[in-house]
Amino acid sequence: MLSTEQFTSNQDSKEKSRNKSKGPRSVRRVAMDCLARREHSFFELKQKLQTKLSHIDPTEIQRELEKLKEQNLQSDKRFAESFVRHRKSKGFGYLHIREDLRRRFVSETLINQTLLDDDQDWLEMMLVIITKRFPHCQTLKYGSKDHQKMERFFRTRGFQSTLTRKVFAKLIV
Repeated sequence: MLSTEQFTSNQDSKEKSRNKSKGPRSVRRVAMDCLARREHSFFELKQKLQTKLSHIDPTEIQRELEKLKEQNLQSDKRFAESFVRHRKSKGFGYLHIREDLRRRFVSETLINQTLLDDDQDWLEMMLVIITKRFPHCQTLKYGSKDHQKMERFFRTRGFQSTLTRKVFAKLIV
């Protein structure tokens, strides 16, 4: 027959072994739940897991994330492609998207592969934005309030000044 001390000690060891076995699986489960919703950069996913699973050792989280990366379940390339496509559709420019990717610790080479500054989409996107946001401004006078307003808008959205000048060259009378 077990004494109460032996019984609680036995229960504690069972509990610890259960928690150890749940650790990696729970990290993987939470990571897969996050990845099922949308793509995440490695850094983003690591931050999210460390916040949600603060009771789990960070090296264990790192190990699980490395496994996910090896199995191609987490990919910074897929994340970057998805992120660029989404932000472009929301009307953000090259500089803004580039900085957002840097903040998410996507590698510089990967940023350069997925985000092209000389892409013709930028110019077309700016023209579409002008027709949507500034329908009354189909022609502009240089230095007018509308011209300054558009210039500020495109600067805050992260469009390059060279592209802004090209677009204005078509609109300024």
